[in-house]
Formats: sequence, structure tokens, C-alpha cells
Amino acid sequence: MLAKLRRDIPKLISLAGPLLIGQLAVITFGVMDTAMVARYSANDLAALAVAGSVFISIYVGLTGVVSALAPIAGQLFGAKRFSEIGEEVRQAWWLSLALSMVGMLILSNPEVFLSIAKASPEVEAKAVLYLKIIAWGLPASMAMRVMVALHNAVSRPAVITWLQISGLFLKIPLNAWLIYGGLGIEALGAPGCAIATVIINWAWMIAAGTIIYRGKFYQIFSVYEKFSMPDLHKLWTLFKLGAPIGLSYLIEVTSFAFMALFIARLGTLPLAGHQIVANLGTVLYMLPLSLSIATSTLVSQSIGADQPTLAKEVAKSSLIFTTCLCVTVGLIVWIFKYPLLDLYAPPEAVKESAVSLFLFIAFYQVFDALQVCSAFILRGYRVAFIPMWIYAISLWGGGLGGGYLLGFNVTGNVPEVIQGARGFWLANSASLALAAALLMVLFVKTAHKFEKEHPPVTT
Repeated sequence: MLAKLRRDIPKLISLAGPLLIGQLAVITFGVMDTAMVARYSANDLAALAVAGSVFISIYVGLTGVVSALAPIAGQLFGAKRFSEIGEEVRQAWWLSLALSMVGMLILSNPEVFLSIAKASPEVEAKAVLYLKIIAWGLPASMAMRVMVALHNAVSRPAVITWLQISGLFLKIPLNAWLIYGGLGIEALGAPGCAIATVIINWAWMIAAGTIIYRGKFYQIFSVYEKFSMPDLHKLWTLFKLGAPIGLSYLIEVTSFAFMALFIARLGTLPLAGHQIVANLGTVLYMLPLSLSIATSTLVSQSIGADQPTLAKEVAKSSLIFTTCLCVTVGLIVWIFKYPLLDLYAPPEAVKESAVSLFLFIAFYQVFDALQVCSAFILRGYRVAFIPMWIYAISLWGGGLGGGYLLGFNVTGNVPEVIQGARGFWLANSASLALAAALLMVLFVKTAHKFEKEHPPVTT
């Protein structure tokens, strides 16, 4: 096993490194929006929070669908059927356009979603404007996600990372100009963030499209060789794999979003403590996520190359390495919990509320690593429907349902130590453990069945 780890880990790191940097750059977009709008006005910050929660729920679901291109193109790349990748990209662009129209329609009429928040008329008006503006960036963003999937599939994630970093440097001055005003532009507050994001989305799409058009490496894929009308068979293949992936993303996002809404009923201090720990958890999640995307790429390429045994071995190496790494991170988080909290500089009461949750965020790193890695391995095998149901049952049923029972002491006999926000985090950790166990069992069965049905080609 050590020999296989030495063989596979360098490949995983070389792919995951750029992915991690790119993911952190994208997260920084949201952090900057929040920090810069917070200096403008409380109403705009509230509008950004409300609109952002609506947008991200729709966005991750839609982008999850087009991400199905990655395992499909990865298998074609492994099989050296390069020209077929171009056709898959063209069809994925058609799918992204159709999904963009749906997303734009929802974002342009968001009142039904915003009514849940029961915000003030001023906050709601700004949130509506934010969403109507950012809707115009959705076609570019969705087309860009197709190109992200392509680059991941062919082991070129660094290209996208450089674009994401460049976008980050462009975002800072654009935000400052549009939020606070200047040079003939009135101060726009939160809606200014949306305009900046739309500009960057279109810039990204044009830049990535130009790179694919002009780069010598991409010529073998024949992406721009011809114009393709929508192919219903290929579109259905993409959608059939992508829809469960998109729904899985949506389940993950909404499970955390509703967790925050429930904790909000407990008061300001528990919610503030939860928000700090959840923010830190989001950053930490980028590590196993990046390694998992890299694993899916290597697994799909190995399958395409008729090497099912190698695909299984790479998957197992990644599970071991990612889990060990995340356990180490969890221990570091626990040991340095107070210095980490000081970075957020919260009031003492909020700090005490957050400290009680650090045990859970340190503890669940192992389960988070196992579940996300297993899920992406299965996507490499083009298996997404059953994992979607596993997420729904575990995260919605066990996580949210169990959290509600513990957090609010519904049965009347829940120990005080696991009531409140701690109850939600304990249930969330348990739900991740359940998801990890079920997904790993599914992976083992899938890999064994695939290896049996597709014996490696011998020469």
C-alpha cells in the first residue's frame, strides 16, 4: 500500500494545489463583499446577506449540473478520444445556456424567496436589485463552469486558478468604486458588488474561451472546429448525471443554511458563535474538496484508459491521504482554537459561545473528508443518483432533523450539554459520519462491480 501511496499522492497534490488556491480565491470574493459593504451601511450588509443566500442556493444547484462534464470528459481524455471532448463541451454550453435562462428567471423574480426573510422594505428593495443585476452574469458564469470542468478533466486546473486570482485583484478596485462611488458614479452599496461580479464573470468567460481557442494544447479537442446544434441524447446524458450532482450540492448548502436559521431562534450569541465556526469550517472544507476534485479526475481518466484496478487504487490512496491530512488539520484547529478565534476579534460572550463548538469542527474533519472524497470518486465512475439520496437522508434527515430534536430538546430529556447550537453541530457531525459510511460502501461495491465488468486490457 505504501508503494501505491507514493505513486498516487504526488499526482493528487499536483492537481489539488492549484484547485485549493483557486477555491480560496473565490471564497475571498464573498469575504471582500461582506467586509466592504459592512463599511457602507448596515442595511446594505443585511441586503447582501439575504440576497447572497438566495443566489448561492440557486447557483450551486445549476453549476452542479454542468459539472457532469468533468467525469465524462475525463474518461474520454483517458481513452485518448480527444476530438469527442470538443463535442461534449459544445453540448455542455447548450445545457449551461438553458439552465442560465431558468436561473435568470428566478433571480429576476425573487420576491417569493425574500419574503421568507421578512426584511424591512429598504433591505428587501436592495436585495431585489442585487439579484436582478447579478442575474445578468449567470450565462457567463455557467459557460465558465463548463470550461472549469474541462480543465479539471484534462488535468489543467492551474489555468483556471490564474484566472481566479486575476479576477480577485480586479474585484477589489471595482468593488471600491461601485460600492462607495466616485469618478462620476454614485455610491451603490450592495448592488455595486453585483455589478462588479457580473463584469468579472464575463471577463473570465472571454479570457477562458480565448485561451481554449488560441492555446496549442487545446487544439486536439476541436472545441471550435464546428458549430453543433443541441444533441438531445448527449444533453440528456449530461443532465442525467448532472442533475443529481446539482441536487447534492443544493442539499449540502441548504442543510447549513437552515441550520443557521434554526440556531437564530436561540438568540444572537449562539448565532454569532455558529457563524464564526461555520465560516472557518467553509475555509477548511476547501482542502478535502480540492483533493476530491483531483481524485475524481484521476479516477475518471483511469477508467477511460481501461485501467479499473488503477482507478480503485487511486481512490483508496486518496481516501487514506485526505483523511489523514484532515485529521491533522482538525487537531491543529482544536489546539489553536483561541488564536483562531482572535482573528475574528469577536466580543467575549461570542467567543465563549464559539469555543464550545470547536470540538465539533475539529472532530468532524475526518467524516467530512471521507464523505466528500467518496462522493467525488463515485462521480468519476459516473454514479451520482444514489449519493444524492444518501445526502438527502443523512444531511436533511439526520443533520437537520436530529439537530432540531437535540437543539430544542423536543423530547424533553436531552442533556443540557448537547442542547442549543451544540445539538445542531453534533447532529451535523453524525450525519456526515452516516453519509461517509454509506458512500464508502457504495464506492467499494461500485469499484468491484466495474472491475469485474471491465477487465483491464492486456497487451
